[in-house]
Amino acid sequence: MISTEQIKELRERTGISISQCKKSLEEAGGDMDKALDLLRAKGTEIANKKAARSLQAGTVACYLHNTGTVGAMVQVNAETDFVSKNAEFKILADDLAMHIAAMSPIDVPELLAQPFIKEPSLTIDALIKQYTQKFGERIDITRFSRFDSAEEIAENVNLG
Repeated sequence: MISTEQIKELRERTGISISQCKKSLEEAGGDMDKALDLLRAKGTEIANKKAARSLQAGTVACYLHNTGTVGAMVQVNAETDFVSKNAEFKILADDLAMHIAAMSPIDVPELLAQPFIKEPSLTIDALIKQYTQKFGERIDITRFSRFDSAEEIAENVNLG
């Protein structure tokens, strides 16, 4: 028998619906790690089904490190403004901007392959799929920029 506490813990860890958490825990025989794996697999399946849908809305998030020397901007898109205006979607965009500032990916494919700084057991790609599962819409990182004042100074010095 799956307890309410187990379902609550899984929901808090993933943000995914109670019914999906309960179903995953039941399939996993109460094993939390197996239930997480099942939810991730389901998230990948859902994301693949939604891959052809068009993105009509989005948000831009910025992060500036407390030193003021490193910052990042990221554009994250979804299918509807209902999702793109959601507070949790905006938190995702903010977390991605912070991740980009910290990890300095070169492009979106590299970013997607990186372990998420707040939860290293998840790649950014898995994180996006988790949110796709949660919101029921396709979500993509459209573009990003990272700014580092030390890199700019070094580039200008090298240009002579």
